[in-house]
Amino acid sequence: MQKTSAERPALGIGLRILSGALFATMAIFVKALSGHVPVGQIVFFRSAFALIPLVIFLGLRAEFPRGLATKRPLGHMLRSAFGAAAMFASFASIARLPLAEATLIGYLSPVFTAIAGVAILSERIAVWRIGGVLLGLGGVLALVWPEFGQSDTDLSRLIGYGLGLLMGLLTAFALIMVRSLSRTESPGAIAFYFVLASMAGGLFSLPFGWVTTSEKELLFLVLSGIFGGFAHIAMTLAFRYAEASRLAPFEYLAIVWPVLADLLLFRQPLASAFLLALPLVLAGAGMAAMEGRRGKAR
Repeated sequence: MQKTSAERPALGIGLRILSGALFATMAIFVKALSGHVPVGQIVFFRSAFALIPLVIFLGLRAEFPRGLATKRPLGHMLRSAFGAAAMFASFASIARLPLAEATLIGYLSPVFTAIAGVAILSERIAVWRIGGVLLGLGGVLALVWPEFGQSDTDLSRLIGYGLGLLMGLLTAFALIMVRSLSRTESPGAIAFYFVLASMAGGLFSLPFGWVTTSEKELLFLVLSGIFGGFAHIAMTLAFRYAEASRLAPFEYLAIVWPVLADLLLFRQPLASAFLLALPLVLAGAGMAAMEGRRGKAR
């Protein structure tokens, strides 16, 4: 098949790798802030300052504000609610776990999407789907099990694992809504309304106790939004220039950055449970995602 002029695989791969590094940098700022700044406050600033690169990007594509018109406001509300709740759960998980472990649990989203596809969309149960679910859940069990074998179980870590799983589940529901909305809505509109909903969710947490930040913390809050916004743009462009199947192997390279951050910045050694869970979760996510691509090919 002859490639269209829009297909530039090398550029797409480079943008996907860049987006992984940018998302990891955002997570580093979130992790650094989590010891003092409440999650809701981080969510608000991350979302508010992500608007800056997003609006610029939409303006350059002549999609702002014209491209934000929608005929499915309720669909956007539902997708944005799932996405905002997933962001809260993700940041709360990052606050309680090493960055690499919190990131690894996030890779379960394709596994949960596969389950939701069967339960909600009545998609067929296939071997790839079952294998992905079993491997993914086996990886989580390998990660969590050592906590139950200790006399002084770290309750905060267990809560972090639970929040990470909740984030994966909420992300799966959000992705299903994105899949539905993408039939009629522009990617810019989907991203824009999600950011607004996340801002609103963060702002609603104000009565529960925001804190006065130092200049360094305020800078980290701003940068978390800027990097998060550019990460989303880079990922969107990556899928514009290359097929999802071509980009899939490079999605899993993103785990490298949190691992390096734990080792070099946060001085946290990699647990043996993480090293055991890593191939299981990534293999499960890959199999679950592969089933989705096989379905599209048919």
